[in-house]
Amino acid sequence: MTEILRVGPETADALASGRPVVALESTIFSRLGLPEPANRECFRRVQAAVRAIGAVPALCGVLDGTAVVGANFAQAERLFSGSVKLGARDLGPAVGAGLDVGVTTVSATVTLAAATGIEVFATGGIGGVHRGADRTGDVSADLDALARHRVVVVSSGVKAFLDVPLTFERLETLGVAVLGWRTDRFPAFYLRDGGRELTRVVESAGDVAAAFRAAGALGHPSGLLVANPIPAPAELDAALVAEAVEHTEAAARLDGVSGGDVTPAVLTALVEATAGAAVEANLALAESNATVAAEIATALAEHPVVGQEAEL
Repeated sequence: MTEILRVGPETADALASGRPVVALESTIFSRLGLPEPANRECFRRVQAAVRAIGAVPALCGVLDGTAVVGANFAQAERLFSGSVKLGARDLGPAVGAGLDVGVTTVSATVTLAAATGIEVFATGGIGGVHRGADRTGDVSADLDALARHRVVVVSSGVKAFLDVPLTFERLETLGVAVLGWRTDRFPAFYLRDGGRELTRVVESAGDVAAAFRAAGALGHPSGLLVANPIPAPAELDAALVAEAVEHTEAAARLDGVSGGDVTPAVLTALVEATAGAAVEANLALAESNATVAAEIATALAEHPVVGQEAEL
C-alpha cells in the first residue's frame, strides 16, 4: 500500500527534538499562486526568513499519492510546477487516487500541519466569504480549517477581493480568535487596513504563544489567526486595488469563474494594473509573515505543552 503521509527527515528531526517548525503551503509557490520566476523567488525568501529565526520550514504538498510535509529540494521543484490545487476535502481523494502532483491551499496545509504536530503555519492571505455569498454560498474552506485545527495561522488578513466584513464576522461565529500583530486594524492582503477594528493586539511572539497555550488549557478547539499587515513600503494603492478587483470580478461573473479560481484572475489583473508592483507586494507580505511565524514557533517551542495543556 502507498504511504499516505511522509514527513521529511529535517522536519521529523525538528519535531522529535522540540525545535520550531513552520508549515508552508505550496499553492503560493506554484504557478497557480505566482508567475515564474516570482514563485521560486518567493519560496527562497520565505524559507530564508524562517531559517534566519532558527526555525525549520516545512513545505507541504501531495506527490505520487503521498501527502508530504517537509518537501526536499527535488520535491519542491515538482510542486513549483503543480497545476492541481488541493483543499482539505481533496487530500483523501488525491492520495487515494495516487495523484502525481498536487499543491496545497491554506485549508489543506492547516490539516497536514495539525496531523503532524506542527503548531504554526505561514501564508500570504487566507480565503473567506466571497462577495455575493448570500446568493452563491461561496465561502472558503480555509475558515472551517482554522476552526477545526489547533494551529496558529499567520497571514496578512484575507484577500482583498473578498467580503472582508462578512469574513471577519464568520471567523467570530466559528470561534477563531484574531490577533492583530502590532495593529488594531484587520488587514486585507495588499492593504494594511481592511476596514475592521481588532480588539486583541499582540506585541510579541510570546504574547501569541501565551494566548495559544491558554486556549488549549481551557479546552478551546480552534486555532488562532495572527493578522500581520503587509509592510508599509509594499502596500498598494487602495483605489487601484478596488478598481482592479471590481473589473476582474465583473469579468469573472461573465465567464462563470468563482471560488478559488478568482484568486489567480485578480492577481493577473493587479499585476497588469500595477506594472508588476502586486508581485513584489506578494513577496514582501509572504516574507514578513514567515518571519513572524518563525518567531511564534520559537516562542511555542520554548513553552511546550505539558500533560493536557494544563500547565502554562
